[in-house]
Amino acid sequence: MVEQITAMLGLLGVLSLLCQWIGWKLRLPAILPLLLCGLIIGPGLGFLKPDEIFGDLLFPIISLGVAVILFEGALTLNFKEIKDHGRMVTNLVSIGTLITWACIGVATHLLLGFSWEMAMLFGALVVVTGPTVIVPMLRSIKPKSELASILRWEGIVIDPIGALLAVLVFEYIAVVADPTTHVLHALGYMLGVGLGVGAVSGFFVGYILRNNLLPHYLKNTAVLTIMLGVFVASNLAQEESGLLTVTVMGIFLANMRGVDISDIIEFKETLTVLLISALFILLAARLDSDALLSLGWEGVAVLGVVMFIARPLSVWCCGMRTSLSRADKWFLSWMAPRGIVAAAVSSLFAIKLESLGVEGAGLIVPLVFLIIIGTVVIQSLTAGPWARFLEVNAGKAQGLLIFGAASFSRELAKVLKSKNVTVTLADNNWDNIRLARMDNLPVYFGNPTSEHAANFLDMKGIGRLLVISPYRQLNPLVSFHYQDLFGSNKVYGLTHNEEASARHQLSESYQKSLCLFGESVTYAKLASLMAKGALIKSTNITENFSFKDFRERYGECAMPLIYLEEGKVKIFTASDTELSSGIELISLLPIESQALAKGQDEKIEKERELVAEQEALVNEDSEQSDPENKRVISKETLE
Repeated sequence: MVEQITAMLGLLGVLSLLCQWIGWKLRLPAILPLLLCGLIIGPGLGFLKPDEIFGDLLFPIISLGVAVILFEGALTLNFKEIKDHGRMVTNLVSIGTLITWACIGVATHLLLGFSWEMAMLFGALVVVTGPTVIVPMLRSIKPKSELASILRWEGIVIDPIGALLAVLVFEYIAVVADPTTHVLHALGYMLGVGLGVGAVSGFFVGYILRNNLLPHYLKNTAVLTIMLGVFVASNLAQEESGLLTVTVMGIFLANMRGVDISDIIEFKETLTVLLISALFILLAARLDSDALLSLGWEGVAVLGVVMFIARPLSVWCCGMRTSLSRADKWFLSWMAPRGIVAAAVSSLFAIKLESLGVEGAGLIVPLVFLIIIGTVVIQSLTAGPWARFLEVNAGKAQGLLIFGAASFSRELAKVLKSKNVTVTLADNNWDNIRLARMDNLPVYFGNPTSEHAANFLDMKGIGRLLVISPYRQLNPLVSFHYQDLFGSNKVYGLTHNEEASARHQLSESYQKSLCLFGESVTYAKLASLMAKGALIKSTNITENFSFKDFRERYGECAMPLIYLEEGKVKIFTASDTELSSGIELISLLPIESQALAKGQDEKIEKERELVAEQEALVNEDSEQSDPENKRVISKETLE
């Protein structure tokens, strides 16, 4: 039996990785291949039977997994960031959540005959969307930047809020279902333990992190261990209070001043990807196909209420007195796929409620999976045509993401920003990011290929990547990541200008991207020129001042970088030799080019002064001859 459990855990890991890769390759939410895999090896083939294989271990595995998922989600709930992303996001995660919860709860009670408690629990479980399903869909649909930002932030913020709501409803049901306890006393004690222990533990962890009481290599492990310990201790103090505790702990930690949790979030996201994937396959394999079919048309009707009544009503109520158009609101009304959090939390609650003998608990999981399958599949297939019909697709993205925020990148970004070009600087170096922020430039501090970047790096209006960094090991990874996102012809890097040994040979696709600004332009060359006083300047190339004139004025050492033509941003590469008129050229002018131009200006100024002196002499001679001419004219007139 031990060998069988070990083999199944290994298989879950392999299948999780395979499903994530399929989702990435097909640009689909990973939840679809994970769900299909679980249904095939579970109810389909009967190969994986979680209850039989894991036995008593199944509940602890799911319980600890859900605790990690809720804690990781709560770490992203920063109240300041909610306010920073507009009224619509704030409305959707507050008023919209309550409207959706009420609509779904009432529909479930009336259509399926659930008790009010179970109906409201189900409603709380399926209010969440989640970035794991929203982000892949947005990448394929490419709606307007404002709509993409609203949906992305709604998915990030609503995860912990919906989970907290579901935990509170569940704990009320658990207390009511136990006839040996007084409802108000038990519920009050449970809330007191959850809120109190969560806040205290969050402050304790935050104090440790803020005062650097742990070495860097232990921070992530320590936070995870403390969180699991707090979860278990809270459940021991008051049964079923652990989930509320870790959710409050994460929210408290996310909003504590002076605490940097970026590394912890990235670590938790890496852990959560594998954990969620394996957990979802496990949960899908537990799904009872007979129970799913027993929902019948009533279950489909609940799905219809979720998609056609609850979501549109929520969006239109929340969208009042905002700048969103009717088309924007109709698009948002169709974009609310449910994610993995709903499946994981509902499965855990179902197991607990079934042990308490609560009627209808066995139908919670099939109904949640029906909503997940319906919303993800239907909206994935139809959201693209719907966006095109409403004409809310974003135009061709002209903005630039620049990896590397050193002096050259900052100066280039300032010029681009002054030309109304969307630009964002990303870097791992805090000093570079700090200086960029002082110049009021949009920045992202961290690895732009991380899961954290996928959720928090604002990509609206950005369609190309410029790799201008000294990080020789990280540059290829960043390039490959964004070649998949933007396309191989929209990622540009600086050449290394050196021969690589056989073991360090780069792939052909990566080598082709190393053409930024010319064949011989390296990061070291740009840094050296900037240190010597080079300037980035914008010049209009016209019929009267051609690119040839530009070369004559500034010399061959002047370096064209980017040019703007009819509202389009174009990158100067090694293949570019001539530029047409009617463009605005942004170039790097070394100190030699500035001296050459200054010399020409001084020469022109001297020529102008000489011409002015000659004209003055001519005018003086004319004035001296005027009296004689006047006398001659007068005499002729008299005669």
